[in-house]
Amino acid sequence: MADAVPTATVPRPMRQANSALGRRRKRIDRVVSVFAYVSTAIGLFFLAWLLVTLFGRGFAAFNLSVFTLSTAPPGSNGGLLNAMVGTLIQTALGTAIGAPIGLLVGTYLAEYARNTWLGNVVRFVSDILLSAPSILIGLFVYQLIVINTGGFSGWAGVAALAIIVIPVVVRTTEDMLRLIPDTLREAAIGLGSPKWVMIRFVCYRAAMQGIITGVLLAIARIAGETAPLLFTSLGNLNWSTNLNEAMPSLPITIYQYAASPYDDWIALAWVGALIITIAVLALNILARYVIRTEPSKK
Repeated sequence: MADAVPTATVPRPMRQANSALGRRRKRIDRVVSVFAYVSTAIGLFFLAWLLVTLFGRGFAAFNLSVFTLSTAPPGSNGGLLNAMVGTLIQTALGTAIGAPIGLLVGTYLAEYARNTWLGNVVRFVSDILLSAPSILIGLFVYQLIVINTGGFSGWAGVAALAIIVIPVVVRTTEDMLRLIPDTLREAAIGLGSPKWVMIRFVCYRAAMQGIITGVLLAIARIAGETAPLLFTSLGNLNWSTNLNEAMPSLPITIYQYAASPYDDWIALAWVGALIITIAVLALNILARYVIRTEPSKK
């Protein structure tokens, strides 16, 4: 190996140029670091402000009647039971419909259509649907179901939420299956297993944590959706579990109560927002825990 060139042999102008370049890079690095820290501090400040305001106003009006009474006229000491039940029903059914479809589409993209034109088209459409505003999905379901059935319904809300779930699960499933080494697939095929058996007993088991995480993230996303439900299930201030008619939901109730001139309704809107925030935060924490848990620890 050739010996390093002594510093003394480097021309003085070149040493000065290198020194100036090094100082310039350090200055740029400091400036970028300052901007990064300031941006982070601003973001954390507004996030903390939002959470402090939400928790402060939400807990101030929090009581047991929120979970035991349905929505009622102003001054009647109502609760949010019917809205929470409606949200749980629509979220559960939307997930039950959208998650299996997303799982199958993600499996098709990862295992059957990796380098095909059809797979690329499906992936492109899924990515567009993933980034589409939820209000557009609500309008689509409104044109497709609400107008043709003659009225708002819980089923229309379920359909809108299921469409939102599908691309999230598709992307997560495909990414998780692509992370599985091909040697595992080859080993299963080499033992004589059909491809569907290999996918079910090898790929799904290896990618199960990531797939579950995608489903949990999809649930966290649709749990607080308001715009698509305004065009589909509309909302209902009365107790109703009938999916064939307008159905209550917590996000729509928050939207209606927050815009009202009544203090008790505004207080319930803060409580509802707090409940949704805690639920979404719990789902995100659960998703991160699931994806970080090693299979050996289960």
